[in-house]
Amino acid sequence: QVQLAESGGGLVQAGGSLRLSCAASGRIVGVNEMGWYRRAPGKQRELVATVTNRGSTTYADSVKGRFAISRDNAKNTVYLQMSSLEPDDTGVYYCATTIITEEVETYWGQGTQVTVSS
Repeated sequence: QVQLAESGGGLVQAGGSLRLSCAASGRIVGVNEMGWYRRAPGKQRELVATVTNRGSTTYADSVKGRFAISRDNAKNTVYLQMSSLEPDDTGVYYCATTIITEEVETYWGQGTQVTVSS
């Protein structure tokens, strides 16, 4: 059994910063890609950023230059440093992690709310 624990969401003014964390625990053999997604009010879930186990990153165009994804492989944890936040960044942020146990599966966190006020 694998659990993902997210933290770090909250309310911030435009231009501010937040740092999200997502820690995986359980019977983990290995961790492949880790990433963050978000669902804005009234919109579909979209990819924000991903990082491979070798450290290669991808970002949505809307967050390039403002967000930074990183991971701590020893802790099976992925982070999302969000800076210069804009009201359009408001939404529920979910981490998604591809984890190797007896199989290879993608697990999702419960989501953490990020609200950016103008």
